[in-house]
Amino acid sequence: MSKKQKLFVLDTSVLLHDHHAIMHFERHDVAIPITVLEELDKFKIGNDTKNFSAREVIRFIDRISLTGGLQTWISLGKTMGSFKVLLNQSPTGIDAEEMYGSGKNDHKIINATLAVKEEDNKRDVILVTKDINLRIKAKALGIHAEDYETGKVDDTDLRTSSTTTIEDIDSDVIKQLFLKGSIEENGVLGNLKVANGYYILKNGKSSSLTYFDPLTDTLHRVEKEYTSGIKPKNAEQAFAVNALMNNNIKLVALQGVAGTGKTLLALAAALEQQKQFQQIILARPLVPLSNKEIGFLPGDAKDKIGPYMEPLWDNLKFIKSQFGENEKKHKAIVEMEESGRILITPLAFIRGRSLSNILFIVDEAQNLTPHEVKTIITRAGEGTKIVFTGDVHQIDTPYLDENSNGLAYLIDRLKGQPLFSHIRLEKGERSELANLANDLL
Repeated sequence: MSKKQKLFVLDTSVLLHDHHAIMHFERHDVAIPITVLEELDKFKIGNDTKNFSAREVIRFIDRISLTGGLQTWISLGKTMGSFKVLLNQSPTGIDAEEMYGSGKNDHKIINATLAVKEEDNKRDVILVTKDINLRIKAKALGIHAEDYETGKVDDTDLRTSSTTTIEDIDSDVIKQLFLKGSIEENGVLGNLKVANGYYILKNGKSSSLTYFDPLTDTLHRVEKEYTSGIKPKNAEQAFAVNALMNNNIKLVALQGVAGTGKTLLALAAALEQQKQFQQIILARPLVPLSNKEIGFLPGDAKDKIGPYMEPLWDNLKFIKSQFGENEKKHKAIVEMEESGRILITPLAFIRGRSLSNILFIVDEAQNLTPHEVKTIITRAGEGTKIVFTGDVHQIDTPYLDENSNGLAYLIDRLKGQPLFSHIRLEKGERSELANLANDLL
């Protein structure tokens, strides 16, 4: 690969995804078309993460512009490249607005890249964007276009089971686990030992579901126990409940396709532990329909968010249905709803809150950026436990994928940490019909 200095042209989507992006190209130069500045200006108002990112980028550009005009190259640091804003220029050759139509910002960004490529033909000029369609359009006109790779993870581990099966375990180990419930690890797991790891230990027809506790260096037998009337139906669900109920694990990631029980188990475990927390919050990001903001939907705020939150209410209703209306647990859940001790809400509605003594469940976490996940976790105060659930292969936002979403980033970066546990739920338990769709469609 050539070691000569390159010029990277950044699209708006990159800066909204990571407001530090300009500083992540090492010794290479970075430029943004003036159209990107105009788009950032439109995004600067609001309380969403993209609005925060737009404001941060604008402030950053303002700070570095104090040393000189933005039409000339400004150094980003001693070992870094330089930065400038590309004015609206028309290329002398291929014109994107003639090819694709005029007036669209994407085409202006392509033209700015084509113009700088003609002007600076001695080095590679690369358009960086999270917008797949923009990359395709740019490539069709001969531009080298790439995705923004910073923060992307290798999803190999996300495709494999989080449960490790170990065959030919000493039969006495399994016997002692059944008799005592826990034993010293003492090399049983060998080089497969991972903090808060879950294992199926086997010897012939005998087996034990097992959890490794890194704080005491012990193995614990895991039972399939009822939680708020819900009993785990497979080994992974039993492991998920164990992690959710473990006070030493402060951060849990439940990954799996639709119907594997991620949200249901998280909510059931939360309700089982409701006396330990001041509030249980179940939230999910609002992903606009057909690229329209939520304000386009009819009705008041409650009417607008209702369709987004309905799957979460369905899980709560299912748990309540496990008990008769006169049973103590049913009444306790109703009382929690009425008093606000259990809250189901869009994630944007609690942005900025300090999370102390709260069990916080974030559903559909694959639709969050790595920065959003980090922001949520860094707001955790004393006594708080956070659970992220989602399917990294079902992304609903246009600028995220299997490798760059917040849930994948979280699992990749925190694997093996003593406060974290990741469980991949593999078997659908919703219905035979749902399983058939997941397997064959």
